[in-house]
Amino acid sequence: MYSGALMRRGPYISMITNRTMNVLIRAAVLFMVGVFLALVLNLLQVQRNVTLFPPDVISSIFSSAWWVPPCCGTAAALIGLLYPCMDRRLGEPHKLKREWSNVMRCVAVFVGINHASAKVDFANNVQLSLTLAALSVGLWWTFDRSRSGFGLGVVIAILATLATQLLVYNGVFQYTSPDFLYIRSWLPCIFFAGVITVGNIGRQLALYEYKVSQEKTHQD
Repeated sequence: MYSGALMRRGPYISMITNRTMNVLIRAAVLFMVGVFLALVLNLLQVQRNVTLFPPDVISSIFSSAWWVPPCCGTAAALIGLLYPCMDRRLGEPHKLKREWSNVMRCVAVFVGINHASAKVDFANNVQLSLTLAALSVGLWWTFDRSRSGFGLGVVIAILATLATQLLVYNGVFQYTSPDFLYIRSWLPCIFFAGVITVGNIGRQLALYEYKVSQEKTHQD
C-alpha cells in the first residue's frame, strides 16, 4: 500500500521538481539579462555625466558601482517571473503575437529610449520628460497592451524611483542637474519602459517553457 502511494505520487513529485528547476533557469537567464542591460545602459548615463559616482566607487572598465548590475539583475529576475504569474492569476492572456523577434525589437526600443535620455539634447527637462513618457507608453502599447503590464509597470517604476531618491539623498551617487527631488524627472519613464521590456522577456521565457513541456507530454 505504501509503495503504491509512492508510485502514484512519483509523477507529481517529478512535475514539481521540473517546474522548480524551470523557474530557477528562467530566473538565472533574467538575472543575466538584467546585469547586461545595467552595464550597457549605465555606461551611457555615466559617459554623458548624467549620473555621477564617487571616484572611489568606480573600479571597473564599465564605469559603474559594483552593486548596480547585481541589483538590476535581481530586479529583472523578480519582474520577469512576476509578469507571467500575474497573467495567469488575472486570466488575462497576452493579446499580441509573441515571438523572440518581437521581444528583441522591444529591447532595441528600450535601449533607444535610454540612449535618447542620455545623448539627445532637448530645449528643457519638461520637453525631454514628456517625450520619454510618450515613447515609454508607446513601447507598452506596441509590445504589451495588457492592463496588468501597465499597472505593474507604473507601480514598480514608482517604487524604483523612490529607492533611487533614497540612494541619491544618502550620497551613494548623484544626478547632474536634478530637477525632481534629487533626481531627473524623466527617470520614472525609463523605469517603466525597463519593466515592460523585462516583463516581455519573462513572458516569452515562460511561453517557451510551456511549449517544451507540452511537446514532452505529447511524446509521452
